Amino acid sequence: MELRTLRYFVAVAEELHFGRAAARLHMSQPPLSRAIKRLETETGAALFDRSPAGVTLTAVGEVLLDESRALLDRADRLRARVATAAGTATITVGILADSADPHATRLAGEFRRLHPGVEVRVRDTDLTDPTCGLHAGLVDVALTRGPFDGTGLAVRALRADPVGALLRADDPLARRESLRPADLADRRWFRFPEGTDPRWQSYWNAGAAREGPVVRAVQECRQAVLWNGTVGMTLVDDEPPEGLAVVPLTGVEPSRVVVAWKEGDANPLIRSFVRTAITVYRD
Repeated sequence: MELRTLRYFVAVAEELHFGRAAARLHMSQPPLSRAIKRLETETGAALFDRSPAGVTLTAVGEVLLDESRALLDRADRLRARVATAAGTATITVGILADSADPHATRLAGEFRRLHPGVEVRVRDTDLTDPTCGLHAGLVDVALTRGPFDGTGLAVRALRADPVGALLRADDPLARRESLRPADLADRRWFRFPEGTDPRWQSYWNAGAAREGPVVRAVQECRQAVLWNGTVGMTLVDDEPPEGLAVVPLTGVEPSRVVVAWKEGDANPLIRSFVRTAITVYRD
């Protein structure tokens, strides 16, 4: 079995859809389907149950998925250890103003356990660059939030977090159990500077053009609400400081934590980081 074919299989097994897996692998669907057929011939058993609704793993497929993930991890660790021995093992990780995320803390510990000799450089970025410097070539991989311009990037979702409206605690709307963006249509919102990724800006402004103070960091968002009585979006699970309140917003998609990297980058440390992130956030 070739490692490349096993990577194809893992992509289909995780997406449970040949079209999405092909897009993730940056290839067309026919050669992907042929590769999986050859793998099934090689194993002597069906790996997927196919139906008009999609595909599901067979019992044999489940076993192969576990073994493939372990084998691919070992292969990448081997390459990383060779790079470490050669003195070239470094990875630069971009993190978007969310370093207190307990999953990120676990990810750091697990990645260090897997690659104790690798130098990890961290670039902490503010809210104006959701790619954390990926487009500019400043980082190898980013632990961030979507949505943003994904041109030339590979992106995997890790977790979805519900969002709410950030208000002063004495705001009449703070007593509501939930709000809609329309309830805040006439209010001033904090917003990001001109030139910020328009997809990112639109999401955090609930899809509408807003007027209000410009912010660049989480603390600036909170201060804009506290001092100016503006409003904005934040994570429901974020504990607001004294004087502020968070009310769940309906009709707004959750904020997704993602891991992103440059398409086609074959650095084994990046692949290992991505797989470790997926495992940590899934568990």
